[in-house]
Amino acid sequence: MTRKDILRRLLQIVIVLFGVSFFTFCLTYLAPGDPVRAMYAAEGGIPNDEVIEATREAMGLNRPFLAQYFSWLNNLFHGDFGTSYSLSKPVLTVLLSRLWPTMKLALFSMALMLAFSVPLGMLTAVKEGKAIDYIIRGLTFLGISLPSFWVGLMLIYIVALKLGLLPVMSTDIGFQKMILPAVTLAISMTAVYTRQVRTAVLEELSQDYVVGARARGLKESLILWKHVFPNSLLPLITLLGLSFGSLLAGTTVVEVVFSYPGLGNLAVQAVTALDYPLIQGYVLLIAVIYMTVNLLVDLSYELIDPRTKRRGES
Repeated sequence: MTRKDILRRLLQIVIVLFGVSFFTFCLTYLAPGDPVRAMYAAEGGIPNDEVIEATREAMGLNRPFLAQYFSWLNNLFHGDFGTSYSLSKPVLTVLLSRLWPTMKLALFSMALMLAFSVPLGMLTAVKEGKAIDYIIRGLTFLGISLPSFWVGLMLIYIVALKLGLLPVMSTDIGFQKMILPAVTLAISMTAVYTRQVRTAVLEELSQDYVVGARARGLKESLILWKHVFPNSLLPLITLLGLSFGSLLAGTTVVEVVFSYPGLGNLAVQAVTALDYPLIQGYVLLIAVIYMTVNLLVDLSYELIDPRTKRRGES
């Protein structure tokens, strides 16, 4: 990817962020409910209408939509994401305090997924049409179909309550707190990636260079791990980038089930409390992370497969 391509991608990211910010601000502006009343209710009481109206005026909520949007956008350019209505803290500070726990959970669940999906996918490809292939593929269908909230509840019931191996609730975000939610997220991803690895490896096994390597008498394990597996990585890396961005935004249900103090749990609390600045900041942060990860994935193609660089130059 040339410098011109990178600049073009960065420009696209800026344009998309403008669209995301406008669309999100529009939805929160049109959403039913009164954030001022919700803010006072969270503090323990609702004052009279005069105080509520004065608060709305002081917060700028009575201004026209475009005036509110451009004021928020101007503050955003200066690094000010606003102040959370429900927490009375800077939005950026709140988001960053929850970002690392969610990133740890996402990375841990992806590590678990890779540890199982890569060997299982390669095994089903090598044993295509055998009994083990059908068994693993059947299990992947089951893993894809199980809803994450149900899997999480079953893990809590069996592992935490019945077996007592892990705590049901924890006040920290240590390793033990991450195990059950990470396993919950990894189950569905392992099912998806096992099938993707199988497809990619089967496609490579049918290539001429594999036939030639076998004709030269190379060991099957050497062909599989030194030649087939590296050439199967490119589509998997694309999926990994998309999955990581999706995990950061899609851990909401699992975080709520396990009371995990991450971004997803924070987003649910913000929606419940009609905390518009927090909702807007959350959506914008997830959009930035998602597009940045995709850009890094595209840049990594040339490192993994130099042929992509030569094709781009030609």
